[in-house]
Amino acid sequence: MVDWSNESSVSKRAPQPSRAQCAADRESPAGAAALKSAGAAHWFWLGALVFCATMAAYLPALRCGFIWDDSDYVTKPELQSLGGLVRIWGEVGATAQYYPLLHSAFWVEHVFFGAAAFGYHVVNLLLHAVGACLFALVLRRIFSTGGPGAPSAGACWLAAALFALHPVHVASVAWITEQKNTFSLVFYLAAFLEYLRFDETRRLRHYLWALALFFIAILFKTSTVTLPAALLVVFWWRRGRLSWRSDVRPLVPWLMLGAAAGIFSSWVERHYLGGEGLGAKGAEFDLTPAGHALLAGRAVWFYLANLAWPAGLNFVYPRWAVDGTVWWQWLYPLALAGVSAALWAVRGRTRTPLAVLLIFTGTLFPVLGFVNLYGALYSRVWDHWQYLADLAPLALAGGALAGAAGWAGPRLRHAGPVLGVALCVLFGIMTWQRCGDFRDKETLYRTTLARNPGCWMAHNNLGQILALRPGRMPEAVEHYATAVRLNPGCAEVHYNLGNALAQDPARQEAAAAQYGEALRLDPEYLMARNNMGNLLVRIEGRLPEAIAHFEKALQIDPAQPEVHNNLGIALLMANRVPEAIIHFEAALKASPDLVQAHLNLASALESIGQENEAAAHREAARRLGPPASR
Repeated sequence: MVDWSNESSVSKRAPQPSRAQCAADRESPAGAAALKSAGAAHWFWLGALVFCATMAAYLPALRCGFIWDDSDYVTKPELQSLGGLVRIWGEVGATAQYYPLLHSAFWVEHVFFGAAAFGYHVVNLLLHAVGACLFALVLRRIFSTGGPGAPSAGACWLAAALFALHPVHVASVAWITEQKNTFSLVFYLAAFLEYLRFDETRRLRHYLWALALFFIAILFKTSTVTLPAALLVVFWWRRGRLSWRSDVRPLVPWLMLGAAAGIFSSWVERHYLGGEGLGAKGAEFDLTPAGHALLAGRAVWFYLANLAWPAGLNFVYPRWAVDGTVWWQWLYPLALAGVSAALWAVRGRTRTPLAVLLIFTGTLFPVLGFVNLYGALYSRVWDHWQYLADLAPLALAGGALAGAAGWAGPRLRHAGPVLGVALCVLFGIMTWQRCGDFRDKETLYRTTLARNPGCWMAHNNLGQILALRPGRMPEAVEHYATAVRLNPGCAEVHYNLGNALAQDPARQEAAAAQYGEALRLDPEYLMARNNMGNLLVRIEGRLPEAIAHFEKALQIDPAQPEVHNNLGIALLMANRVPEAIIHFEAALKASPDLVQAHLNLASALESIGQENEAAAHREAARRLGPPASR
């Protein structure tokens, strides 16, 4: 895209061979072989340097644990069998997202690593480093076969190093969930490289291999559907125009495959993400056409700013309020439109900046708000959403810095490469430091809140961590209360605050009020119904209300053994023994190993004189042992 040739200036004092002699040396078999061997060695050592630098910068990530939603991606117990592997492929909703190859990879990793986070981090880091190396290979082929100049090895590897070491990508490498990013990157770039071979040779085998790799990338993450559009931009940049026969028509099946995958993935996001009954839908996601334009324009500039100045990176950024009546919000899309128009106007002199902008914004398209993504519930922008899009601007940056002699003059020809290396060192240090933010859940949430105190999700999740630690319940209550204040329309945060308050005998009514608000917001919230019933059982005079809540919970899901057991206890307290027995038996039918249900049923049977049956259930409870020992 820029002139990536890297012609070395030669000292005037040194005697120079004639042009004819140089050509003869190159064209001789021995000379050609020597040049090829030297070039291969140069590429190998530069690649090894980038690979090792990447591994070194991310060493702290290998000490990180599981965070936020990693438990939704690392294979759950019910999916760890061969039957579970079949469900991963055949059952939408069995996994957090329907990325069957990704979850198959997690299934295999669980066989080797189990519940140890270290192995998953090693895989993620290796994938990122391999992806950076593939990036350099793609750049070499792009520019050496159709650009304004053959790229130097230094230019390609500098761009790759900038990508590998940029701290904005820590969220994709130090977060186990984002193996979908690193896996899909490898196959995206492999497909890119293979299609470029097809474009040069027109051999069917290259086309089919590229298509297969593209399909694999989609099965790891759907955002890779933008690859055919990126290829078209590259071909336009090379040739100045697009040919229907040679450029567009071969990619029509890719575009159709990408469209189908995108529509299906959007449907999954709307109906399955976040759990049953949730999904990326509702008022939080509804935007007008003008709102979509405002959000997209601002997001593009946000991601470019993070790339150019990666200070203040955060796990969760403040969630913007999109409002067309606020005049300054229109500056973002207007500025983007203005820059695009200016670059279009100068395309006759250089197509490079426009091509970079088109690939960058096109790759970002799936995360600019035009498609509902569940993560937008917490923030409109995420670092890991720009991972793939960053390739284009970093390619431009690497080429510009390595080719400084072309724009800075002979005296400053080393300024660009030196600056590039300095940036890589700086980025490596920042990446090392940023990895520490992902060390564990508590560190992640506290770091997030230090930079974004209004993040209700971090307050809520930090409260859940603290509530499990002895003596930390008051602090947990404070975080839950802050989460309720920041997001009063979320049933989950009211439920969690209710659970915390219920631990304090003096705050039972306050806990009931929080459960009640959770149920007002979500009447089908089964666990809130169950816990409200458990709470009301302990409050004098409210036993009938408790029974009503348990019964409503069983209407939502009749197969819940814990709820049957709790309703049985409440009915036993109300001297409705025959009904209590029915529910204890239902609990044991759903969960034969539920020790407490065996003991409760034994007590109920004893109260009506059925001593032998009661003894049998007590013996069953004895064999099973206390819940903690099973």
